[in-house]
Amino acid sequence: MDKSQVEYVQRFGIFPRFLHLLVIISFLTLAVTGMALKFASERWAGFIADIFGSFETLGNLHRFMATVTFTYFGLNMILLFQNWRKSGQSIVQFCLGPNSLVPMPQDAIELIQTSKWFFGLGPQPRYGRWTYWEKFDYMAVFWGVAVIGMSGLCLWFPEQFTMIIPGYWINIATIIHSDEALLASGFIFTIHFFNTHLRPEKFPMDPVIFTGKMPLDELKHERPREYELLVAEGKLDEIRCPPAPRWFTVVSHVFGLTALTIGLTLVLAIVYSMVFLYVGK
Repeated sequence: MDKSQVEYVQRFGIFPRFLHLLVIISFLTLAVTGMALKFASERWAGFIADIFGSFETLGNLHRFMATVTFTYFGLNMILLFQNWRKSGQSIVQFCLGPNSLVPMPQDAIELIQTSKWFFGLGPQPRYGRWTYWEKFDYMAVFWGVAVIGMSGLCLWFPEQFTMIIPGYWINIATIIHSDEALLASGFIFTIHFFNTHLRPEKFPMDPVIFTGKMPLDELKHERPREYELLVAEGKLDEIRCPPAPRWFTVVSHVFGLTALTIGLTLVLAIVYSMVFLYVGK
């Protein structure tokens, strides 16, 4: 079908897409610089350091991107507050409503239904605005900022933190920061990438987080509960929109696929290093 004949709906506004762009740039940079510092003795880590000038530069860039992370986290909290005020709902209704990102019992049900669907034991679940894996990814940001962020601040400002905590906690913070970052990188560059981009119906990339738009038929098929709710509330026409300009779609694919390639390459480098670390060189 000609793209001009496809009906589109607006899924994400400019501000959420901008925040996600900050997430991509900061996380990708933090992962590359952090893993290069963690595996500094590996040849691939030295290659990355040479690209940026030195390991010292990697450290400085890592800390700068940490500030970007705290910035987008703060902006996200502002966005949540604004969305709550616009909704006209109580805080409980906003957090527990059908469009909330807070995990609900329905998500556990859909997780079981999805597992059955994978093995041909049941139909595809009727997802709403957010799937259980999207909610997990979103809540993981809070966990990451709390655990990786706080432990990183301990390593960044050890003199200040040891005024209120024992010195040996800095060693603990080093382990937490390093291993949690390794876990986060492995998850994002494999599980998140597959769920969002690499699954068959989206391969090689889903551009919706960049363009903010998705085909109406795709919304009906993938998120029927959200579609039915929009129809019932008479809000479907409000989000109809023209397709994204072709140049913007091309740029989105180039940027997204570049991030995918860097992330998957980093995972292979980490696996290679971990295998040699435990098996022995």
